[in-house]
Amino acid sequence: MVNYYVRRTARVFATIFMVASLTFVLIRLLPGGPYTLLRAQLLRQGVPASEVDARIANLQNIRPDAPLWQQYLDYMMALAQGNLGESISLNEPVVSILASSAPWTVFVVLVSTILVFVIGIFLGALQAYWEGSRFDKLFSGISITLMSVPFYVVAVLALYIFAYQLGWLPTAGTVGNGVERQLSIPFVLSALEHSVLPIFSYTLGAIGGQALAMRGNSIQVLGNDYVQVARLRGLSDRRIATRYVARNAILPMYTGFLLLLGFRLGGTVILEQIFSYTGLGYYLITALNANDYPLMMGTFLVITVALVLGVYIADLTYSKIDPRISAGDSDEAY
Repeated sequence: MVNYYVRRTARVFATIFMVASLTFVLIRLLPGGPYTLLRAQLLRQGVPASEVDARIANLQNIRPDAPLWQQYLDYMMALAQGNLGESISLNEPVVSILASSAPWTVFVVLVSTILVFVIGIFLGALQAYWEGSRFDKLFSGISITLMSVPFYVVAVLALYIFAYQLGWLPTAGTVGNGVERQLSIPFVLSALEHSVLPIFSYTLGAIGGQALAMRGNSIQVLGNDYVQVARLRGLSDRRIATRYVARNAILPMYTGFLLLLGFRLGGTVILEQIFSYTGLGYYLITALNANDYPLMMGTFLVITVALVLGVYIADLTYSKIDPRISAGDSDEAY
């Protein structure tokens, strides 16, 4: 068991190391490389040519005149110390930008994913319990329809209807103008108000898939022998539904919940642009448009690490939640 956890933890660090290395390589394959535009910008700002390389080294923690292998070592050493350089376009440390923007993205992703699973599980369980009924057929059709509508289409429609036409909700930002960004009732209320449309857009389209998955799992569990035995013992439908069916049907979806948290972080790139919601996705697009390589690399790395950690947590905790799965057997399956 100990060896299993050690191996899994080692794989996490190895994966993060490979992602950081891949990011370093991919950025340098972009047209013009990471220094051409920055060098031109500094020269236009009047920085002497003799000082340009030193300024670039301060911004990116890499000496542009050094060999590629030396640049790679400098980058990895700075990364190990938590130094991601300075944003070219915003003139702020990348770590500070990510620290201020990540909570907004995490909040939207976490709340929307929890809502997706709670509502999806509830609807899926009802559909399975009343399999073949009008309710089941109706919500199966609705679920399939929701699955076919991209979240960004829902976002555009919601923004147009609820913000521009009805004026019920704000059109952009994370908090209102003039609201101090410190923990207070006005700040919390404003933040919740600005998050309603992003959360709604990111939740609605994903409910259908989770409802259908829960429906399929519940129907499969309902056909098991232990459910039939429970009925023969005279147990109530409520106890059978909660103690036997729901618990066993939800277990396979637990891993998907943690994985979805990581994957949905990447989807915020589009969502946050639509609502001008200044999270990780918003700054990733900002970095791409401005050729801001330090900010681009830092944002991409944070999103990727979140996905890796989601897989790691799901892998380690699933055997604790479902005693039927042993860590050793899971490891051999890989």
